[in-house]
Amino acid sequence: MTLSSRSRCLQRLNRRLHTGSALRSEAGISSPAEYCKDLVRKHDYEGGYFALRAFYDKPPRHPIALAIHETTRDNHLPLYHFNRIVEARVSKLFTAFACDTFSLESMTSHAESTSSTFLYLLLAMLNLPSSTLAHAASHIGVAQSLTTLLRALPFHASKGVMVIPAEITAKHNVNQQEIFTKRESSHGLEDAVFELATIANDHLLTARDMFKESGGRVPPDAMPVFSAAIPVVSILSRLEAVNFNVFNPSLQIRDWRLAWQVWRSYYKRTF
Repeated sequence: MTLSSRSRCLQRLNRRLHTGSALRSEAGISSPAEYCKDLVRKHDYEGGYFALRAFYDKPPRHPIALAIHETTRDNHLPLYHFNRIVEARVSKLFTAFACDTFSLESMTSHAESTSSTFLYLLLAMLNLPSSTLAHAASHIGVAQSLTTLLRALPFHASKGVMVIPAEITAKHNVNQQEIFTKRESSHGLEDAVFELATIANDHLLTARDMFKESGGRVPPDAMPVFSAAIPVVSILSRLEAVNFNVFNPSLQIRDWRLAWQVWRSYYKRTF
């Protein structure tokens, strides 16, 4: 898709989003940070589009754009991280797994450009310039993306989209149309889910290995960033408990132990 076509699509998206959320936006302008916190709590909303214009001196009057602008300005965050995230999100906006042959490599690359890069920004906010922390965060971000996609597989399947890479589904003879139609698991799908979950877990293990010299303990100041790994561990454990059946209803229920697990991880400085 050409740049001009992307621009037109983004303009249309801008009008739809602003029409649907004008009243909420005005209410949030007085406190952009609180608006964003509330939005994430309720919907885990991805406000990446508004970051496209949030770097200007006069960002649009939308709470997400204002919050990003203020955070970038006040913390002197490197804009290339934001640009990388935005570019990856825009790319996904136009592809959105439309290609039936997307690969594990492209999925991993997208995860590194989004989830991992977001963790780099958190490290920058905490003023923690460390190649070790950045390397570990890179793997956490990939693990986070893969597990999120696995948990959301039933939703994507209901839209006729398979989020497991083609080389894995082909290897395990997954009948995608059958999954889309029946919306239930199969032996082949469970094997494919297990393989992708194993890859996510391998990224977790690699991240942990970065802290071997400290007995697996993360520097105290960095724990707010690496706490992001705890939900990943939770999802993988719950997947294993249901034999990697992503359609098991229990996976869509919030883990009531998660808050305690995050607290324990933070106290022990491990993930």
